[in-house]
Amino acid sequence: MREGGRREDPMHAEARTSPGPQRLQDGPQHLQALERANAVRLARAELKRKVADGGVSAAEVILSSPWEAESMSVSDLLTSQRRWGSTRCRKFLQCLRISENKQIGTLTERQRHALAQLLCDGEQASREADALDERADGLQPVLAGVA
Repeated sequence: MREGGRREDPMHAEARTSPGPQRLQDGPQHLQALERANAVRLARAELKRKVADGGVSAAEVILSSPWEAESMSVSDLLTSQRRWGSTRCRKFLQCLRISENKQIGTLTERQRHALAQLLCDGEQASREADALDERADGLQPVLAGVA
């Protein structure tokens, strides 16, 4: 109530807070959160580098679900692979009916296995296509002499 007995308009009321004991603890907790966020960021960057270099496959990461990948989106992991962009990732995930923003840690076992199986099948097909390309490149000099 205001002076004179009139009620205060709730849309223009002031929020009043009193500094409580938790205000004193924000400093160290804030720093701990920053340290944790930096550790996760660095670990994810290392994991993405390993996936890009072929040291570990995306299927392995999805099946093992390491701590650094728990809150990582599936699209972040897939696009870290060589020759995977957002369009290829989106089309790939659409056939499984999995959202691009789905976190790896929240995938069901069925989703994990289906995703890993399709990735492994795709890697095998890619290796076979690369082998065919290499054989075709090897035949070019032979065929050039025939013509």
